[in-house]
Amino acid sequence: MKFPLLLLTALVTISPLGTAQDANPPPGHTHPAGAAEDPKRKELLQGITEADFLRLGKEPKSVEVVLVAVFNDENYGMNFNGYGKGGAIYTIPKGWTVHVKFINPSPVPHSLIVIDKEDVRKLQIAEPYFKGAAIEKHLQGIAYEKREFSFVPDEAGAFAFACGFPAHALNGHWVALQVSATAEKPTLKLGEAEAKDASPAK
Repeated sequence: MKFPLLLLTALVTISPLGTAQDANPPPGHTHPAGAAEDPKRKELLQGITEADFLRLGKEPKSVEVVLVAVFNDENYGMNFNGYGKGGAIYTIPKGWTVHVKFINPSPVPHSLIVIDKEDVRKLQIAEPYFKGAAIEKHLQGIAYEKREFSFVPDEAGAFAFACGFPAHALNGHWVALQVSATAEKPTLKLGEAEAKDASPAK
């Protein structure tokens, strides 16, 4: 019965960051040095600014979200737009249409899925919380690619935009998504900064 032992070993190896393991990145997911000069990365991120992270959509009660994996070195590269472990908070009014663009400008596979906030503690999640709220094959991830999806959060609560690659959310690769029944407009809070309204539609 070697499988249970292997699984136990894997679970120990991928225990969440923030412990004594902080001195070392998760095994097998070291992002290459000099990534900022990578021509593929530059091409995928061309024209993307902080204003694009959250924009009002072209149609009423819609919003556009851009989430870039490995935006910088924060959390060993396991971040979205430079934030991991819930360090950024998207607040979206319940019932709005959310158009998401996910970009992974790294050779290391990452993905994006919307899950219940409590599920960031799980090894992997099979399906998104809201219908359509994930890239295809989120358990495999993509590298040097971008994907888009749309969903309508029809339930208020605490959720997360998380990497669906097994163990990545567990290691902090997620940002918070608050679906609000009372908010009248979408906002984004980055780190300790004040929450800002969505940028105007392009």
